[in-house]
Parts: sequence; C-alpha cells; structure tokens
Amino acid sequence: MQLTKAFFILFPFLASKALAAIYDNPSLLPPDRTYDFVVVGAGIGGSVIANRLSENPNWNILVIEAGRSNEGFQDELIKIPFIASKTFPETSFTWNYTTVPQAALNNRKIAFPEGYVLGGGSSINFMVYTRCSKYDYDAFAKMAGDDGWSWDKILPYAHKNEKHVPPNDGHNETGEYIPKLHGTHGPLLTSLPGFLTEIDDPVLAVTKQYREFPYNPDYNSGDPIGISWMHSTIGGPLRSSSATAYLMPAVRSRSNIDLLYNAQVTRLIQSGKVGTVPVFRGVEFAHNSRSERHTVIARKEVILSAGSFGTPHILLLSGIGPKLELAKFNITTIVDNPNVGKNMADHPIVFLQWTVNSNDTFDPIIRGGEAYDEALKEYHATGRGRLAANGVSNHMGFLRLPEDSPVLANGDPSTGKTSPHYEIAFANGFLSTTQPIPQNGSYMSIINVVVTATSRGSITLASKDPFVLPVIDPKVLDTEFDKQTMIHSIRSSQRFATSTPFKGYVTGNYTTLITDEDILNYVAQWATSIKHPFSTARADPDPKNGVVDGKLLVHKVRGVRIVDASVWPVIPAGHTLAPIYIMAERAADVIKAAWP
Repeated sequence: MQLTKAFFILFPFLASKALAAIYDNPSLLPPDRTYDFVVVGAGIGGSVIANRLSENPNWNILVIEAGRSNEGFQDELIKIPFIASKTFPETSFTWNYTTVPQAALNNRKIAFPEGYVLGGGSSINFMVYTRCSKYDYDAFAKMAGDDGWSWDKILPYAHKNEKHVPPNDGHNETGEYIPKLHGTHGPLLTSLPGFLTEIDDPVLAVTKQYREFPYNPDYNSGDPIGISWMHSTIGGPLRSSSATAYLMPAVRSRSNIDLLYNAQVTRLIQSGKVGTVPVFRGVEFAHNSRSERHTVIARKEVILSAGSFGTPHILLLSGIGPKLELAKFNITTIVDNPNVGKNMADHPIVFLQWTVNSNDTFDPIIRGGEAYDEALKEYHATGRGRLAANGVSNHMGFLRLPEDSPVLANGDPSTGKTSPHYEIAFANGFLSTTQPIPQNGSYMSIINVVVTATSRGSITLASKDPFVLPVIDPKVLDTEFDKQTMIHSIRSSQRFATSTPFKGYVTGNYTTLITDEDILNYVAQWATSIKHPFSTARADPDPKNGVVDGKLLVHKVRGVRIVDASVWPVIPAGHTLAPIYIMAERAADVIKAAWP
C-alpha cells in the first residue's frame, strides 16, 4: 500500500516511525526528509537536547555531527578512562585547532583539541564532574535576565542529569561524598575514584592539619571551597559520555530521531522573514570541502550546539556577526552583531612535579611497555585496576585567595564568596600535557588552574571557506590578576607538597622555583589552556551586549537557538562538563515550553 503525504499529516506518530536512521554521509540522507528540529552538533548540549526533544513522539529531530562515530576504529581510547590523554592531539577524535601565538607563553602556539566525535568533549576529556559554585549560576541568571538559570531553580536539573553509581573497585565510599546531593536515576553515570592510591591518605591528612586546605565533604554542593574526593563521569570500567548516556540510547530506542555524522555544517540559510526579522531555519552541510552541499529545513528551530568555536564560526559564515569583519571576507551581513566570537573565556593550567620515594606510582604505566600491557590485560580480564579509573586525581581542591591578598586590591572578579579563584589537584605520578615524560623515576604532580580567569580572547574567521579552521586567540594569562593568581596557586602547591604528611614521601623538586620570576618563566614555558572555551556567543537580554537572550534565542533572528558553552556569560569556576549538562537539561524544557 502506498502511503500518501496526507496519511503522514493525519498520523504524525506513524510518520515518525518511518524516520529513525543513522547515516555516516550526507549523500545518504533522503532529500525529502523533513524535521521539526535540526540539532547542529552531537556534543553535550546537542545530545541532551536531541534526547529530551525526542521524548515527544510527534516531533522529528535530526542531529548533524561533523565528526566521527564514538564506536569503531580505536574506540578503546575513548572508553577506557585512564588513557583519555591518548585521544589528543591529532587523532581522528579531535578538531585539531591551534591558537595564535600567546604573548604570556613565550609566544607559543597552543594545540587546542576539541571533540570531533559523537559526544564531543565528553568523549575525549578527563571526565571530571564538578558543578562549580552556586554563584556561577546566579551570575548566569542575572546577566542573562532569566532567573531560571539561578542555582536554586536549576539544581533539579543537576539531579535529573546524574546517576551516581558505586566506585569501580567497590570500596566503601561512606564519608567521601554527600549522597542526597546527587542524582540516582539520570542518564549520565558518575562515580568516586575506582582505584585508590598511596597519596590519598597524606592528602586527607593535610586537610586535618592545615587551615589553608580545609576538607570539603562534597564539592558538588554549590559551595566547592576545600579539598574533596573527585567525581568522574565513569560507570564501572567505562567512560560515560553524552553519546553513551543521551544520544545513542535515544537513537536506538526511538523512531523519531535521525543521526547524521561525518557531515560538517557550513552555514545557516535564511528561509524567510517575519516583518523585517530574518528567519534562519535552513542548514547547509557537506561531507568535506570537495563534496556536494546539502540543505535541510527545520519546521520549528535550528539548535546550534557546535561549541564555543563551532557555533560562532557557523554564525559568522551565515552572515551573523561583526559587519566589518564579515566584509573582509565578502560575506553579506544579515545581522550585525559585534559580540559573535568575542568575550572568549578559558582556564589556564600548569603542572608541577616532585620526585617521590615510591614504587607504586602510575609512572611505569604512562611510559608504556610491559607495565602498560599488564594493566591493559588486567582491565580486559577483570574490568578493574588502574586503567579503569580516572588518570588525573582522586582528590582536588578549589581555593580562594586570602581576603587581604594584594591580588584582590582592585576588586574580586569571582562570582561570589564561595567561588574559587584557583584549583589544585593531586596526581600519583608525572602528569603534564606539555612537558616530556621522564623515562625513569617516580613522581607526584599537582595541577594548578586559574578558575576565575579574567583574560578574554576571541574567535574570528580565517577564510569564508567553512573548512578552513577559524583564528583562535584565548589570550592565556593576559591579565595581571591571572598571572598573580597562578603564582599564588603554585606557592600553595609548594606548601602542600612540603607539608608534614608528605615528609619522607616527597624527596625533591622536579623543577626548583624560588622567586616569582622563576614561576613566571616556568609558566611561560609550560602553561597551556585546560580547553574550557566559553562565552563566545554569550547571553544578555540586550542585543548590544550579547548574542542570545535569556531563552538562548539568537538576537534579531527567528528560528535559531544556541545550547552549548558559548552562551554562558561567565565561565564557571571549575571543570565545565557538569554545568553544560545542567544548562542543556533546562534548555530542553525551555524549548518544550516554547512549542506546546
């Protein structure tokens, strides 16, 4: 029996039953397919939105992802928690972005790998789950002009997102977190460390002996100050990503959501006007620079979730952005918005190491060879061991500068009284993303991050060709506040490593830093970005100051909403994975309310 167009209009659920599919090339997408929502990007924001919108069986959703599948060739790299660092740079899982030379870093260019895979950054990052400070959300709400983003209003979405599961090693986690603060039925799996290390006890001992480093029973309470056990997006022996938690379960169980990957969106296309306001419901995409361009139209909305680089890049290519910049590339300006691609915020990071008296660090494993092979064998045989756990740390601390610190003489840029200025975290081995790994010895590392960073960068076009990567300038450590806070963090780390609980364990400095000049020279040589780009399409109710409004709709445009890190008007003071999940969960309800 031939089914007519009228049949599908009268019976939309049956129409959607015919739509579910996964495509790995745009040429395979049937040209007559129509969708209510087109979601651009299958990272955290896009995966959450696609899952939640597809809960309505009368809506059809298409997700378009530029990168590869999270399954198949080398997928162990994004499944086995400990080896996350092997996914970047320059692998098939990443956009291999590079910044312009950074003045504060000896004019070094920084490799800036972002997720080029289903799940986006959640498939390649270090899986650290921190909700950050409650004041970060309150600042979002105030700056966006929408109280729904405030901590008290958005906290239920944090519980909706999360399912806390027991640590992989089965140890008793009593006292290591506060259970009532965590979700138990959400899609995203989180857990406490699944492999305990010999530095755990001295780290905790420091919190009992030194007021500078207080113990915090759970940094996910909204008040993160202190040293806490670290939560990671790990369930059992596997990474939990937005692809495994949200996107693929929806695609495989529902009939109204299609997935197209290996397809880069090249621009949005104006599909009409409402009065004088342009409507952008068309999405153009292609497999690569040599391929045919394809177009799909969204009946309701296009939702941009391409991240803090991808989203402004697409807007600029579509004629939405600073008029003078677009004119340089002969792109017709449809909406002149000077904020697109500006206000980029990020977190600078540097690693500090000490030699230790130990034969039980993870150093032999990260050097490869027999130790790594044995660990991998244990992982495959039992699902346990070092490789089944986060490769960063079991504890991390969020700390503030002293109230009388000269660094705060010109004001406190943090969002509130329990928002941290910097982070330290402790690794049971030599950890760094910039320094060469020593081929002998045993080490302990402390990670230093300026989480209330005040430097602001930008993303701009390098070409009107959408397959030419944009110009990225994060301006790492561009302000005196950021530099002085990093100095304070390193001093804090030095005091931590030489505290009484580590006597006899720490045997010396890997790098001796005495003066502030020593520290700044070290930072210039080895610091980098932690890869938390934010705020390049920030929310503000005034189109003169922002790119989207409080409902995340693009100003002076109909049909386009943004749901990713780019809309945050202030960067959260911590690891940014959880805040994006939480924001996206609420954004899904905002979209549903807009289309009752």
